[in-house]
Amino acid sequence: MATGEVAQRPQVDPSDLAVGEVITNSGRLSVARMYEPHAPSLPFTPSQLASLDEALTLSSRETGLDFSVYLGELAGDTRATAEAMHASVGARAPHAVLIAVSPGQRVVEVVTGEESRRRISDRGAKLAVMSMVASFKEGDIAGGLVGGLRMLTDQAGSAPRV
Repeated sequence: MATGEVAQRPQVDPSDLAVGEVITNSGRLSVARMYEPHAPSLPFTPSQLASLDEALTLSSRETGLDFSVYLGELAGDTRATAEAMHASVGARAPHAVLIAVSPGQRVVEVVTGEESRRRISDRGAKLAVMSMVASFKEGDIAGGLVGGLRMLTDQAGSAPRV
């Protein structure tokens, strides 16, 4: 049977409260906690990054061409954006190969310079893109990039002897 009385909250000794805890005037316990943001999820694990780095290094060393990979949004005209990135290499642009991948836009662009274009045919680049896309569809971006680099390296062949 209800008697109409309000139950009293137990008294809490302020010295028993943890850092960030306080009893409000209404008797409610208010707790402040430090916000700890989650670490951003990265597209690659350390192992995948190591494999990608090794593939880039070996491709460049074997062919004498400068291979690079861009992963991210390609603004506006994706081809023009990729070509501008490739041109930003400067004096080495004729010997450069850029693989630009924008997963959100579902776009893969392979941009070659004058010298690298002589050694990597359009057909070879298209085959490498098809191979990469097949891996990307399976959720394996790093594996697709490594496989694509290997295919482009095979197409380009060994660095010319001087």
